[in-house]
Amino acid sequence: MKLPPVSQIRQLDTHHLVPSKYSVGGDSVLARIADDDAHLADIFDLDHATNDRLQAENNLLPGIGIEELVFGVPHYRMVNAAFCHAASTGARFNGPDRGAWYAGFAVETSQAEVAFHKAVELAEVNWWQQSVTYDDYLADFGGEYHDIRGQGDFTDCLSADSYVASQTLAEHLLAEGSAGVLYPSVRAKGDCIACFRPAMVGNVRKGPTYRFTWDGDPVPVISVE
Repeated sequence: MKLPPVSQIRQLDTHHLVPSKYSVGGDSVLARIADDDAHLADIFDLDHATNDRLQAENNLLPGIGIEELVFGVPHYRMVNAAFCHAASTGARFNGPDRGAWYAGFAVETSQAEVAFHKAVELAEVNWWQQSVTYDDYLADFGGEYHDIRGQGDFTDCLSADSYVASQTLAEHLLAEGSAGVLYPSVRAKGDCIACFRPAMVGNVRKGPTYRFTWDGDPVPVISVE
Protein backbone atom coordinates (compact mmCIF):
# COMPACT_ATOMS: atom_id res chain seq x y z
CA MET A 1 0.00 0.00 0.00
CA LYS A 2 1.28 3.46 -0.89
CA LEU A 3 2.05 5.48 2.24
CA PRO A 4 1.89 9.28 2.53
CA PRO A 5 5.04 11.38 2.80
CA VAL A 6 6.56 12.23 6.16
CA SER A 7 6.78 15.75 7.59
CA GLN A 8 8.96 16.95 10.43
CA ILE A 9 6.90 19.06 12.82
CA ARG A 10 7.21 21.06 16.00
CA GLN A 11 3.64 21.93 16.94
CA LEU A 12 2.92 23.45 20.35
CA ASP A 13 -0.38 23.99 22.14
CA THR A 14 -2.59 21.56 20.23
CA HIS A 15 -6.13 21.09 21.58
CA HIS A 16 -7.72 17.80 22.65
CA LEU A 17 -11.24 18.28 24.06
CA VAL A 18 -12.54 15.77 26.61
CA PRO A 19 -15.99 15.76 28.28
CA SER A 20 -15.49 17.22 31.74
CA LYS A 21 -17.10 14.18 33.36
CA TYR A 22 -14.02 12.18 32.39
CA SER A 23 -11.48 14.67 33.72
CA VAL A 24 -9.06 13.73 36.46
CA GLY A 25 -10.36 14.82 39.85
CA GLY A 26 -14.01 14.81 38.86
CA ASP A 27 -16.55 12.98 41.01
CA SER A 28 -17.26 9.54 39.67
CA VAL A 29 -20.74 9.00 38.28
CA LEU A 30 -20.67 5.68 40.18
CA ALA A 31 -20.91 7.56 43.47
CA ARG A 32 -24.45 8.60 42.54
CA ILE A 33 -25.74 5.02 42.54
CA ALA A 34 -23.96 3.77 45.66
CA ASP A 35 -25.86 3.37 48.93
CA ASP A 36 -22.76 3.70 51.11
CA ASP A 37 -18.95 3.49 51.01
CA ALA A 38 -18.93 -0.33 51.10
CA HIS A 39 -21.38 -0.49 48.20
CA LEU A 40 -19.30 2.07 46.29
CA ALA A 41 -16.17 -0.06 46.76
CA ASP A 42 -17.96 -3.08 45.28
CA ILE A 43 -19.15 -1.02 42.32
CA PHE A 44 -15.63 0.27 41.69
CA ASP A 45 -14.28 -3.29 41.76
CA LEU A 46 -16.80 -4.25 39.08
CA ASP A 47 -16.00 -1.15 37.02
CA HIS A 48 -12.26 -1.78 37.25
CA ALA A 49 -12.73 -5.31 35.96
CA THR A 50 -14.23 -3.92 32.74
CA ASN A 51 -12.30 -0.63 32.43
CA ASP A 52 -10.22 -0.73 29.25
CA ARG A 53 -7.58 1.70 30.52
CA LEU A 54 -7.06 -0.26 33.74
CA GLN A 55 -6.95 -3.51 31.80
CA ALA A 56 -4.31 -2.04 29.49
CA GLU A 57 -2.28 -0.81 32.47
CA ASN A 58 -2.28 -4.43 33.64
CA ASN A 59 -1.32 -5.69 30.17
CA LEU A 60 -4.73 -7.26 29.56
CA LEU A 61 -5.93 -5.29 26.53
CA PRO A 62 -5.15 -6.81 23.11
CA GLY A 63 -4.92 -3.53 21.17
CA ILE A 64 -2.13 -1.89 23.16
CA GLY A 65 0.49 -3.22 25.55
CA ILE A 66 1.58 -1.84 28.88
CA GLU A 67 5.02 -1.09 27.43
CA GLU A 68 3.45 1.61 25.24
CA LEU A 69 1.53 3.42 27.97
CA VAL A 70 2.88 6.34 29.96
CA PHE A 71 3.14 6.75 33.73
CA GLY A 72 4.35 9.32 36.20
CA VAL A 73 3.83 12.39 34.00
CA PRO A 74 1.07 15.01 34.32
CA HIS A 75 -2.32 13.73 33.11
CA TYR A 76 -0.93 10.34 32.12
CA ARG A 77 -4.31 8.73 32.79
CA MET A 78 -5.92 11.04 30.24
CA VAL A 79 -3.25 10.16 27.71
CA ASN A 80 -3.61 6.43 28.27
CA ALA A 81 -7.40 6.66 28.17
CA ALA A 82 -7.32 8.12 24.65
CA PHE A 83 -5.60 4.95 23.41
CA CYS A 84 -7.50 2.44 25.54
CA HIS A 85 -11.10 3.62 25.20
CA ALA A 86 -11.74 3.32 21.48
CA ALA A 87 -15.27 3.68 20.16
CA SER A 88 -16.95 0.45 19.09
CA THR A 89 -16.70 1.53 15.44
CA GLY A 90 -13.34 3.23 15.82
CA ALA A 91 -12.66 6.78 14.60
CA ARG A 92 -11.08 8.31 11.52
CA PHE A 93 -7.58 6.92 12.05
CA ASN A 94 -8.14 4.07 14.49
CA GLY A 95 -10.17 0.90 14.72
CA PRO A 96 -12.21 -0.39 17.69
CA ASP A 97 -9.27 -2.15 19.38
CA ARG A 98 -6.93 0.80 19.83
CA GLY A 99 -7.58 4.52 20.12
CA ALA A 100 -5.45 7.54 19.26
CA TRP A 101 -4.88 11.05 20.58
CA TYR A 102 -6.72 13.46 18.29
CA ALA A 103 -6.01 17.18 18.47
CA GLY A 104 -6.58 20.31 16.46
CA PHE A 105 -3.82 22.83 15.90
CA ALA A 106 -6.37 25.57 16.70
CA VAL A 107 -9.02 25.32 19.41
CA GLU A 108 -11.74 26.35 16.93
CA THR A 109 -10.92 23.28 14.84
CA SER A 110 -11.27 20.95 17.82
CA GLN A 111 -14.50 22.64 18.84
CA ALA A 112 -15.96 22.14 15.37
CA GLU A 113 -15.01 18.45 15.39
CA VAL A 114 -16.54 17.91 18.84
CA ALA A 115 -19.68 19.86 17.95
CA PHE A 116 -20.22 17.77 14.82
CA HIS A 117 -19.90 14.39 16.54
CA LYS A 118 -22.08 15.43 19.49
CA ALA A 119 -24.69 16.77 17.06
CA VAL A 120 -24.78 13.35 15.37
CA GLU A 121 -25.65 11.81 18.75
CA LEU A 122 -28.38 14.38 19.38
CA ALA A 123 -29.82 13.87 15.89
CA GLU A 124 -30.15 10.14 16.54
CA VAL A 125 -32.55 10.85 19.41
CA ASN A 126 -33.96 14.03 17.83
CA TRP A 127 -33.23 16.04 20.96
CA TRP A 128 -31.61 19.45 20.58
CA GLN A 129 -31.67 20.59 24.21
CA GLN A 130 -28.29 19.81 25.72
CA SER A 131 -25.54 21.56 27.64
CA VAL A 132 -22.18 19.83 28.04
CA THR A 133 -18.75 21.02 29.16
CA TYR A 134 -15.45 19.93 27.65
CA ASP A 135 -11.99 20.38 29.12
CA ASP A 136 -9.21 21.43 26.77
CA TYR A 137 -6.04 19.38 27.17
CA LEU A 138 -3.11 21.05 25.47
CA ALA A 139 -0.16 19.01 24.21
CA ASP A 140 3.02 19.55 22.20
CA PHE A 141 4.24 17.37 19.35
CA GLY A 142 7.58 17.05 17.65
CA GLY A 143 9.11 14.58 15.25
CA GLU A 144 8.16 12.89 12.00
CA TYR A 145 4.53 12.20 11.12
CA HIS A 146 2.92 10.91 7.96
CA ASP A 147 1.21 13.82 6.26
CA ILE A 148 -1.85 13.64 3.97
CA ARG A 149 -2.41 17.40 3.82
CA GLY A 150 -2.56 18.43 0.19
CA GLN A 151 -2.05 14.85 -0.97
CA GLY A 152 -4.61 14.04 -3.66
CA ASP A 153 -3.94 10.30 -3.43
CA PHE A 154 -5.47 10.22 0.05
CA THR A 155 -8.67 12.22 -0.39
CA ASP A 156 -10.70 9.07 0.34
CA CYS A 157 -9.24 9.18 3.87
CA LEU A 158 -11.07 12.49 4.35
CA SER A 159 -14.54 11.21 3.53
CA ALA A 160 -17.29 13.00 5.43
CA ASP A 161 -19.24 9.81 6.07
CA SER A 162 -16.87 6.83 5.93
CA TYR A 163 -13.77 5.78 7.87
CA VAL A 164 -13.03 2.70 5.78
CA ALA A 165 -10.10 4.13 3.82
CA SER A 166 -8.63 6.12 6.70
CA GLN A 167 -8.77 3.17 9.11
CA THR A 168 -7.14 0.95 6.51
CA LEU A 169 -4.34 3.48 6.08
CA ALA A 170 -3.92 3.78 9.85
CA GLU A 171 -3.60 0.01 10.18
CA HIS A 172 -0.76 -0.01 7.64
CA LEU A 173 0.92 2.99 9.27
CA LEU A 174 0.81 1.35 12.70
CA ALA A 175 2.42 -1.76 11.26
CA GLU A 176 5.17 0.43 9.80
CA GLY A 177 5.84 2.03 13.18
CA SER A 178 4.35 5.42 12.32
CA ALA A 179 3.96 8.05 15.04
CA GLY A 180 0.71 9.28 13.54
CA VAL A 181 -1.02 11.26 10.82
CA LEU A 182 -1.29 14.96 10.02
CA TYR A 183 -4.51 15.79 8.17
CA PRO A 184 -6.90 18.66 7.41
CA SER A 185 -10.07 18.75 9.47
CA VAL A 186 -13.08 17.41 7.62
CA ARG A 187 -15.51 19.47 9.72
CA ALA A 188 -13.80 22.87 9.75
CA LYS A 189 -10.81 24.80 8.49
CA GLY A 190 -7.56 23.87 10.20
CA ASP A 191 -5.10 21.04 10.62
CA CYS A 192 -5.28 18.10 12.99
CA ILE A 193 -3.05 15.35 14.30
CA ALA A 194 -3.90 11.76 15.13
CA CYS A 195 -1.05 10.51 17.29
CA PHE A 196 -0.63 6.73 17.48
CA ARG A 197 1.92 6.59 20.32
CA PRO A 198 1.24 7.64 23.93
CA ALA A 199 4.89 8.57 24.48
CA MET A 200 4.69 11.16 21.68
CA VAL A 201 1.97 13.17 23.44
CA GLY A 202 4.16 15.73 25.19
CA ASN A 203 3.78 18.33 27.92
CA VAL A 204 0.09 17.69 28.54
CA ARG A 205 -1.63 20.36 30.64
CA LYS A 206 -5.20 21.33 31.27
CA GLY A 207 -6.49 24.47 29.60
CA PRO A 208 -9.90 26.19 29.65
CA THR A 209 -13.26 24.52 29.98
CA TYR A 210 -15.81 25.18 27.25
CA ARG A 211 -19.57 24.83 27.46
CA PHE A 212 -21.43 23.61 24.36
CA THR A 213 -25.13 24.48 24.49
CA TRP A 214 -27.70 23.19 22.02
CA ASP A 215 -31.03 25.00 22.24
CA GLY A 216 -33.13 23.71 19.39
CA ASP A 217 -30.40 24.14 16.78
CA PRO A 218 -27.80 21.66 15.47
CA VAL A 219 -25.11 24.32 15.86
CA PRO A 220 -24.20 24.89 19.52
CA VAL A 221 -23.33 28.10 21.30
CA ILE A 222 -19.82 27.73 22.75
CA SER A 223 -18.71 29.72 25.78
CA VAL A 224 -15.81 29.65 28.23
CA GLU A 225 -16.68 28.50 31.74
